[in-house]
Amino acid sequence: MRLLSAFIQARWALRVPVVFCHRSFPGITMTSVRITVKPDRSSLFDRSVNLKVEGLRPRETVTLQSTLTDEKGELFEARARYQADEEGHLDLASSPALGGDYSGVEPMGFIWALKPRSLHGRLVKRDVTKPFRVDVEVRAGWQNRSLGPLLATCALKRHFIAQGVRRVPVREGRVRGTLFLPAGDGPFPGIIDLGGTAGGLLEHRASLLASHGFAAMALAYFGFEDLPAMMSEFHLEYFEEALRYLQGIPQVKKSGIGVMGLSKGADLALSMATFLHGISAVVSVSGCNSNSIAPLHYKGVVVPGLGMSLDQARADEFGVLDFSDCYEDPRENHNQACVVPIERSSAQFLFVVAEDDQNWKSSFYAQEAVKRFNMHGRAPPEFLSLPGAGHLLEPPYFPHCRSSFHKIVGAPLLWGGECQAHAVAQEKAWKKISHFFQENLNEDEWQDPKSKL
Repeated sequence: MRLLSAFIQARWALRVPVVFCHRSFPGITMTSVRITVKPDRSSLFDRSVNLKVEGLRPRETVTLQSTLTDEKGELFEARARYQADEEGHLDLASSPALGGDYSGVEPMGFIWALKPRSLHGRLVKRDVTKPFRVDVEVRAGWQNRSLGPLLATCALKRHFIAQGVRRVPVREGRVRGTLFLPAGDGPFPGIIDLGGTAGGLLEHRASLLASHGFAAMALAYFGFEDLPAMMSEFHLEYFEEALRYLQGIPQVKKSGIGVMGLSKGADLALSMATFLHGISAVVSVSGCNSNSIAPLHYKGVVVPGLGMSLDQARADEFGVLDFSDCYEDPRENHNQACVVPIERSSAQFLFVVAEDDQNWKSSFYAQEAVKRFNMHGRAPPEFLSLPGAGHLLEPPYFPHCRSSFHKIVGAPLLWGGECQAHAVAQEKAWKKISHFFQENLNEDEWQDPKSKL
């Protein structure tokens, strides 16, 4: 017992979690199944971990189950079948899943393959100051629907804000958002993050960006506090006020601001870079090359919203709506005024394209944007094509959401994507976005600091 106690204390000092479950075997008094997680069971959500299982029987088949309960009490779960090696070991970095919710060598599949128990659920992080807890269980045998005897268990904490990052609610003039500042005095490259048609204020992308060295502000623009409840019209002066606010923060570099937008937020990012001064880099994620949905006003000029016809929406047998054919073609003469003239901007652009986007034709829109640069003799923007990815591209290891209930539409919408390909796409996109901003928001060489929780 002394040796066992000393062993546990030593492993705890190294912050490598060890979880024991004892069981009896014929001819053997007792053995232990252990789960270890490296580098730590507490880590940023966008960081990978290495999970290992020891103490199994040689070539034993087991079920690896993971569960997560979100802030609204919604349960997400994933299961996969594994087989131990000749020494009774599993290493998710090299051991392939043999079936279940994912297959092949997928070290983080136990998180990105999580599925909601209810129909059309989506994992959303609402309070970035509190981590998600992921419970992992190893169970004997392979039971896709029922569960075998429990062999080992452990809990992981997946954080959205690194130690030392400051969260600053922004209520300046009309601006509503949250600013995240990395630890230290800076100055840091600044980024404004814009969400899509769900509205409100989602902070998880900005908090993770700040955890990697960016001064990032999540900006709400409708459906939050005293902002307009609906997307009836947009005023670029609001976004200009937010830009000037961020530029005035002492910890933010003066070499230019970056803007990242998802879905509707992407075309707003294009408009900001086109009509406002001080933006050096723009990332459009699953976006449109035209001002979409509602008119955009700026200093007496009105950019009309690209028209759409809900008559073109298709519903499947579960009532999920496919909007991909609802929007008008921006190439038509009567829609030319909707197209954002991005060739006027001096910013650098990155278009992140989900090739299985079922919300709208974001791949086509990005290709049209590239053509516009070529037509005006501009160097082409950067372009990242992601096969098998759906509309809702999130930071790495967020579970794929193929469809979810949209509170503005009042019905479930189809987003597209295939689970495994979408997971690969999110890792690739997040890495590319980070590198793009590092490269274009710094006048001198800058390295991503190693963040500590």
